[in-house]
Amino acid sequence: MDTQEPSTSDDVYHERQMKELCALHALNNLFQSQTAFTKKDLDEICNKLSPNAFINPHRNMFGLGNYDVNVIMAALQKKGYETVWFDKRKDVGVLVIENIMGFILNTPTDYRLGFVRLPFHRKHWIAIRKVGNYFLNLDSKLDSPETIGTTHDLVTFLRRELREGDKELLLVVEPGVSESASWRRDSLTPTQHCNHIIKDNGEVPHEM
Repeated sequence: MDTQEPSTSDDVYHERQMKELCALHALNNLFQSQTAFTKKDLDEICNKLSPNAFINPHRNMFGLGNYDVNVIMAALQKKGYETVWFDKRKDVGVLVIENIMGFILNTPTDYRLGFVRLPFHRKHWIAIRKVGNYFLNLDSKLDSPETIGTTHDLVTFLRRELREGDKELLLVVEPGVSESASWRRDSLTPTQHCNHIIKDNGEVPHEM
């Protein structure tokens, strides 16, 4: 198996960081399954995306991981999901959270050699989703999953994250949600919008 042994807490699956495989960890944490994807699966996607490339542009040149967004999007499509890149110039409050399966946050991270920070950066992928009654931060760099809380807490968390530097947010949705853009409030019908407001006053049921 190409992933580090997962940690489990209250039936939460959480892969921790190994090499430059944060995209793999984010996908498996998102789907709450050790077998959702393997490194071999993502390498095969890289090869299909650029079959004739001497140096594949979608991963680390030494084959250690560091997969780009194209690999993540193709992997999600294999599971029947589409990816929407959220325009962070808009407020996170426009999101219809119950229509979104999960989130992948892209954040800059430092290269380190031991305790020495090197003067260049790479990107890190983090899965966020609801498990049971609460949204969790399933960052593979954490020792264990971090509880974000309710839908309101999630919106606050995402607002704070997107205010910081070069972070980007991917929404993971079903194809129908992507096509209708029903992941955002302004795409809802008046009846749907009313129901959404009612749900926002309580906790949105979105079980695994």
